[in-house]
Amino acid sequence: MSTGVAPFIAIDGPVGSGKTAVGRVLADRLGHMFLDTGVMYRAVTYLALQKQIALSDPDALVRLASSSGMELTGGPGEECRVIVRSGDVTDHLRSPEVDRSVSAVSAVSGVREVLVGLQREIAAKGQIVMVGRDIGTVVMSGAGLKIYLDASVEERARRRHAQLQESGTDIAYDTVLEDLRRRDDLDSSREVAPLKRAADAVDLTTDDLGIDEVVDRLEELARGPGFSGTGA
Repeated sequence: MSTGVAPFIAIDGPVGSGKTAVGRVLADRLGHMFLDTGVMYRAVTYLALQKQIALSDPDALVRLASSSGMELTGGPGEECRVIVRSGDVTDHLRSPEVDRSVSAVSAVSGVREVLVGLQREIAAKGQIVMVGRDIGTVVMSGAGLKIYLDASVEERARRRHAQLQESGTDIAYDTVLEDLRRRDDLDSSREVAPLKRAADAVDLTTDDLGIDEVVDRLEELARGPGFSGTGA
């Protein structure tokens, strides 16, 4: 398939690198579906915290992921809403409590197996921008365009702190910075699907770039000739 627009676009990078904001705008410009896979792990984490399931109990977490009835809804360029059996949990997924716990949940191989399967089902529909930490290396290793976004941990902490402040969460910058450093270590050192750059990914550091500047660059790449990636 050669459409002139990459049908499958994988964007990976550490938390706070701009993946979600950039991916959503890029998907809107291209008319693609947008999926931030991180919300799926956050949903399982939120449910585990609500049900008081120990994060050290992998079997219980896998059962929870398998039985959640998770569905994702949203049009092109819209951030997906996350629906589980108990209802729409999207607005609960960015809390500091979930932030602190999601890396432990996403490191459970059985949870990843369940959610990666769902992510691949979604990707099979085509025309998608998918963001996460293992999209180009695991979920959509055949994607025609792979991007690795990065930024310094200090800049990423600044962005995350501003988001939390805007949402009404009063938390110190130093606390956010320390949480990010801890999450970076967990995400890059986990045994299953660790955060890493795909060998054929395009690197882009976003410290000194605005969202529109990053999206302009990615759109240029996405509209290049010869894309034939099959996604998963």
